[in-house]
Amino acid sequence: MKRTAVLGSAGTLIAGALFAGTIAAPVATAHDHGRGTSEARGVRIAAERAAAKGIDWADCPADWGLAKPIQCGSVSVPLDYARPYGKQIKLAVDRIGSTGTPAERQGALLYNPGGPGASGMRFPTRVTNKNPLWANTAKAYDFVGFDPRGVGHSTPISCVDPQEFVKAPKADPVPDSEADKRAQRKLAAEYADGCAERSGEMLPYLTTPNSARDLDVIRAALGEKKLNFLGVSYGTYLGAVYGTLFPSHVRRLIVDSVVNPARENIWYQANLEQDVAFQTRWKDWENWVARNDAAFHLGDTAAKVERQWLKLRAAAKAKPIGGQVGPAELIAYFQNAPYYDSSWVPVAQTWSTYVAGDTQALVDAAAPDMTDVKGNIDAENGNAVYTAVECADAPWPTSWRKWDRDNTRLHRDNPFMTWSNAWMNLPCATWSTERQTPVDVRTGKGLPPVLIVQSTRDAATPYEGAVELHKRFKGSRLITEKDAGSHGVTGLVNPCVNTRVENYLLTGQVDSRDVVCAPHATPKP
Repeated sequence: MKRTAVLGSAGTLIAGALFAGTIAAPVATAHDHGRGTSEARGVRIAAERAAAKGIDWADCPADWGLAKPIQCGSVSVPLDYARPYGKQIKLAVDRIGSTGTPAERQGALLYNPGGPGASGMRFPTRVTNKNPLWANTAKAYDFVGFDPRGVGHSTPISCVDPQEFVKAPKADPVPDSEADKRAQRKLAAEYADGCAERSGEMLPYLTTPNSARDLDVIRAALGEKKLNFLGVSYGTYLGAVYGTLFPSHVRRLIVDSVVNPARENIWYQANLEQDVAFQTRWKDWENWVARNDAAFHLGDTAAKVERQWLKLRAAAKAKPIGGQVGPAELIAYFQNAPYYDSSWVPVAQTWSTYVAGDTQALVDAAAPDMTDVKGNIDAENGNAVYTAVECADAPWPTSWRKWDRDNTRLHRDNPFMTWSNAWMNLPCATWSTERQTPVDVRTGKGLPPVLIVQSTRDAATPYEGAVELHKRFKGSRLITEKDAGSHGVTGLVNPCVNTRVENYLLTGQVDSRDVVCAPHATPKP
């Protein structure tokens, strides 16, 4: 799950994470089974309708930032699959045709980058930008992106005014007192109320199973008998749910940086486990910064680098840097380093520049841009969908005592992300709509081999998630990038991984056994 700088709890911009104390999933009732039957029928009706209509492809609207030859269109789906003839919503899709010969073409490859709440509409630019990792795959497949329901151009939702959402500086996520906690709880409840007020009609239907059903309708609208899908981060959970609900509709399924799909993990427990994984990867980065002290001058041991971090946080708490960057904004920016190796150098360099006496680079990097109206709308929308999907997908604890106990305990050893993550997810404690029982992810009849790709030190989706999905999808293959932790492995240069991903997409073949790859190259200053 990809988390960006977001507002958790109505107005607190924090570094977020998906996921965390165990909750027993409720037993499904006869009503649940009856609704499931209705929804399955609704998907069939919607897919037949979409297949007959197809997609009217045209040049993308100018303000979407998707130039020719990328084309855009839309697919209509039921808001509620139990009522397929009721209210319809439009999903935005885009594509670029395969670059090979007609004989080489194998269909459409759909992509979801995570979130929940992230747009996949930039996926076709991997072809227009001539990304060498995808050149051979692009000969065989149309690259198709889409905005999931509620996201971007697909009937977007909102929970708060976007300019208020990004406004800085925000309170320190780490509470100093019970009063701090009460203030954050109030903000979280207000955020949940804002979602209900601004987007109430959509909220009950913003769930991962409904997004999986949408995928099947998009597949039909594209004229594809079976789905080829690449999901990263939260997109792996979307793919796993699709594979469970529609196993015989899968042709190729790659999941990269995997959400643990166990029912008891979705989503409260997952967020707690993410806090621990972020701390581990944060320490990896601090060790790397220390090894490169000649370049950054932030300390020649991890302990010294950590002291510099605590000094920076304290300074921002005492007085926001440049009047705009407080502790919350710092976490939102610095979390990029444990997320992605590609951020190791720029984050360290920005920090180094600040310590040398120049604050502007840090302000430019970490402060919200109040003039970026579209970017702020997108950020608010992404956070709204993230919250809506996670809150509706599964049961959450409603007892503040449980949240407080679990996060206080976890923070002692994992202080980097724990409280900011807690506040981000706390609206789920007072969410207005009914929560559903998570899908029991399992192999179904007709599911082909699924390719699972995962690094061992991923912060956002801990390695155990890939192991769990591997157990549940019989016949799947797990490619492990050992001693690496960048989130999203298939986009990195690592021939051990890249050749296997490409071979699977082009031939459907997987190795006879699981594979362990050496890590990709470590960043250099």
